[in-house]
Amino acid sequence: MIIDLSGKTALVTGSTAGIGFAIALGLAKAGAATVLNGRDEGRTDAAVAKLKGLAPQSDVRGVAGDVGTAEGCDAIVAALPAVDILVNNAGIFGPQDFFETPDAEWERFFAVNVMSGVRLSRAYLPGMREKGWGRVLFLSSESGLNIPADMIHYGVTKTADLALSRGLAKRMARTGVTVNAILPGPTLSDGVAEMLAGEVAKSGQPLETVAADFVKAHRSTSIIQRAATVEEVANLCVYVASPQASATTGAALRVDGGVVDTIA
Repeated sequence: MIIDLSGKTALVTGSTAGIGFAIALGLAKAGAATVLNGRDEGRTDAAVAKLKGLAPQSDVRGVAGDVGTAEGCDAIVAALPAVDILVNNAGIFGPQDFFETPDAEWERFFAVNVMSGVRLSRAYLPGMREKGWGRVLFLSSESGLNIPADMIHYGVTKTADLALSRGLAKRMARTGVTVNAILPGPTLSDGVAEMLAGEVAKSGQPLETVAADFVKAHRSTSIIQRAATVEEVANLCVYVASPQASATTGAALRVDGGVVDTIA
């Protein structure tokens, strides 16, 4: 299969590193004019330079803005009034006991993980509908189905992303616009590497080994028994953003290594 996204413009939020950067790189290599996004200009510019180094022929630029705020989303839309592909990737996570998680933390997680997608989808979907073509992806998580006891606030936001993507897919019915959710499992992103840094230093083991041990201990239903790479997640996203995925909409597409123990 040859995926050609020439002539399409893609925005990937939270794409200065990790899964978001890998998705942006994949889209750029497929020919899309790709827009990276980070909270500050310095990190965004550095990510643009890195991506151009990896894909020299690509059309890449950056738009800085904090998608966790209405003002940040407005600034992004002002700088980039229309896109063909929107990847709502920006998100935050971290373990915290339910009884020690204050309202402010719930609100922060909801603002970044859910409202960013609400605001940007509301801004860009009408233009896609007018063109008769568009792709919106929400990066949910297997934690949206398998709510982790130590990250209930995070799991709730990822379940909300599933509901949002399904509802928007129905709202965009018969327009040529598809909306889908991607559900990664444990993935060797920069955030996970940071979370496991203490154990890596303590054990002296490679990150991949420590991550595999984490998966076996905390996601024991995993079939692959390791963390996925960011590229493995990005590959699915690039396909879902392509013309070839025109019959896939309203779906919750898992790239979780089999962590969710169901065949449906």
